[in-house]
Amino acid sequence: MIKNYTLSTNIYRALIYLMLIVILVITIIPVWLLIVNATRSTLEIQQGISLLPSKYLVSNYKILLSKGLDLPRGFTNSLFVSVMTTVVTVYFSFLTAYGIVIYDFKFKKYLYNFILVLVMIPMQLSIIGFFQWMAKLGLDDSYASLILPSIASAGAVFFAKQYLDSIVIHELIDAGRIDGASEIGIFHRIMMPIAAPGAFTLGIFAFVGAWNNFFNAFILITSRDKYTLPMLVQTLRGDVYRHEYGAIYLGLAASVVPIMIIYFLFSRYIVNGISMGAVKE
Repeated sequence: MIKNYTLSTNIYRALIYLMLIVILVITIIPVWLLIVNATRSTLEIQQGISLLPSKYLVSNYKILLSKGLDLPRGFTNSLFVSVMTTVVTVYFSFLTAYGIVIYDFKFKKYLYNFILVLVMIPMQLSIIGFFQWMAKLGLDDSYASLILPSIASAGAVFFAKQYLDSIVIHELIDAGRIDGASEIGIFHRIMMPIAAPGAFTLGIFAFVGAWNNFFNAFILITSRDKYTLPMLVQTLRGDVYRHEYGAIYLGLAASVVPIMIIYFLFSRYIVNGISMGAVKE
């Protein structure tokens, strides 16, 4: 009986591993082909699929530069917006969530329910009013219009609140008050170090979201020298790139590979942050 049970368990485990391998291959192959095609010429791409890189990476990059696509500038713009958005999102989201979790005040429940409603409303529904508001403030065609709204990120506040609910230690906060620490000092010196795994996880999500943010940037940014990398990639649809397939793939790869590297380097922090926040102390 035990032998049959062990055999069935091994078969079940093997099927799971096989399914995971198939999913992994299906996920990786399109990305790998994108990277490989970025190193191939237009003629090679037209001849068919290849899994091996070629030697035209530099040539494709020179084609992009010759046609006015400044990848380094776009990368720098995207990096600046993403880093600043990440810092603003993480800090103010955890600060707001800390206030909701720690303090009891009137209409606290209604405030949190309002935040939940905002999470379910897509940005596209309010983009016209948001654009008009930014224009009145003189922030259109400015990175501030992409960064400052992160102060009130409903989704980030929801994540931070759920995380703090699971790890907050009220006795430690009370001890800090007894020792004479200010409320903002308690948040900085006690709460944030404890919530570091969750803050790191939220930071990664915020960075990736800001890096891939094409819709808001396309609406608000008009100066070409301020284009982020996704906006520059959008220009690859123009007629000047109609027959430059290798250059197009290189532009697409330039916007995708940095995010892949971020996930590869910090994936374990994402898992740890989510798992730590999933267990109620």
